[in-house]
Amino acid sequence: MFLTNQDMVDLVEWRRKLHRAPELSCEERETAREVQTFLADTRPDELLVELGGHGVAAVYEGREPGPTVMFRAELDGLPIQEISNNAHCSQTPGRGHMCGHDGHMATLAALARGLGRKRPRRGRAVLLFQPAEENGVGAAAVIDDPKFRRIAPDIAFAYHNMPGIPLGHAALKIGPVNCASRGMRIIISGKTAHASRPEFGVSPMSAIVKLMPALTALGRGGPLDGDFAMITVTHAEMGERAFGIAPGRAEIWATLRTLTDAQMEGLQVEAERLTYAVAREASLGVEISYQDVFAHCENAPEAVAHLARALNAEGVPHDENHLPSLGSEDFGRFGKRTPAAMFLLGAGENHPSVHNPDYDFPDDLIGVGARVFMRTLRDLLG
Repeated sequence: MFLTNQDMVDLVEWRRKLHRAPELSCEERETAREVQTFLADTRPDELLVELGGHGVAAVYEGREPGPTVMFRAELDGLPIQEISNNAHCSQTPGRGHMCGHDGHMATLAALARGLGRKRPRRGRAVLLFQPAEENGVGAAAVIDDPKFRRIAPDIAFAYHNMPGIPLGHAALKIGPVNCASRGMRIIISGKTAHASRPEFGVSPMSAIVKLMPALTALGRGGPLDGDFAMITVTHAEMGERAFGIAPGRAEIWATLRTLTDAQMEGLQVEAERLTYAVAREASLGVEISYQDVFAHCENAPEAVAHLARALNAEGVPHDENHLPSLGSEDFGRFGKRTPAAMFLLGAGENHPSVHNPDYDFPDDLIGVGARVFMRTLRDLLG
């Protein structure tokens, strides 16, 4: 084990410090500064900051030429009010690290401790603390940043904690492991009228009443294979908050989800065609836009092989259960440029789910994840 007992005490304390002060996507300025401060003692050979926003990347150089190996964690929290009696509960109202990104950061910090004491024999190790994962823009912003060219990896790895899997067990497989998804925002416009004479206006009411279940029905569900599709209506509103005005505008938010990017293209076409047809029938205008766009995440065979060897060497039980996951993850952007793989690390079968208000990252996973990553790194770089 490359970490001492004191290291673990420090890492748990640091993880809980991060947990108390979550920041939302694209706002992670103080979290990034905290990461830089922690990494300073590990003396990285290069430290890139403001990468794709508030991203931080620490580079540890080997003595000999070799590949660049990247490990990624996320900086951002969620707009969720934490419900907890823990002493390290979020101190920011309406914000929480309810996905475990604080624990993922602590895992990379553990790796930094090890690299600070012993550099790789060859190549470069890059520890990327990525901004804005939760809204899907962070990985793309990092990749588009000219500074990223200096650390572009030859292979990349990540993990995500996962409630529902036994604590410390892992899930790993080749192929698609996280769904493609995107948020579809539909604005339907008609014409307001006095509430006593609604016939003088054009109301979107009948259209949204028809459209919400029709969109949901386009999601065929079923097993996560080539036919899988899901549409979840997440928000709807209509008209002004007034009793004297018949509505002239409505808005629907829906999340489209498929196993792969190719399937997403087809589902998007279906959803748009349906929306325009319903609006046209009711003589309404339509505007459609998209946000929170996630490409599907696909594990490359060679990257999976490296992780599997590390999991076996560290005695971490693993199988292909729980994969692919319905959730989305913007790590897939890196996989479109280089071989990459992500594994799931069990947070416990009865642990609160991620994005639940009572979720908290299990501190025991910091050491497990760090050992697997360090074994992977040493196998590749020595």
